[in-house]
Amino acid sequence: MGEMHIHMDRVEVSLKVGPDIKEVTVQLQDILKTSAIREGVLHGTVIGSTGSITTIEYEPGVVEDLKQAVERMAPQGMEYEHEKAWHDGNGHSHVQAAMMGPSISIPVRNGKLSLGTWQQVVVINHDNRARSRKVEITVIGLR
Repeated sequence: MGEMHIHMDRVEVSLKVGPDIKEVTVQLQDILKTSAIREGVLHGTVIGSTGSITTIEYEPGVVEDLKQAVERMAPQGMEYEHEKAWHDGNGHSHVQAAMMGPSISIPVRNGKLSLGTWQQVVVINHDNRARSRKVEITVIGLR
């Protein structure tokens, strides 16, 4: 087996008040290409406790369905213990993000992300204010 390599980078995504969803697949593919890693894994983590990352089919209907599902999971306007301490109106944002998860790992095979035809990577802002989300990317594998 060859020598393992590590490549680190960052994607920054401007998002509106949550839930707002933006695709980052092309940016991840560009990072993978720069890394020159052919076999391995790309790992991404959203920095912050009110953001998440996942995959969906990035088309308007599914995007809207996901937004509505996220709202049903932890709706705004409910009483959250977080509000009693911080009074910032975003208790729901923390719960939504925790349920969706801050990280994703995608296999890299033959220099490509192993994603389905209709599967794209998206970053989600759950906060009650617009945010610039940083996604730390680490690619590990063989060149």
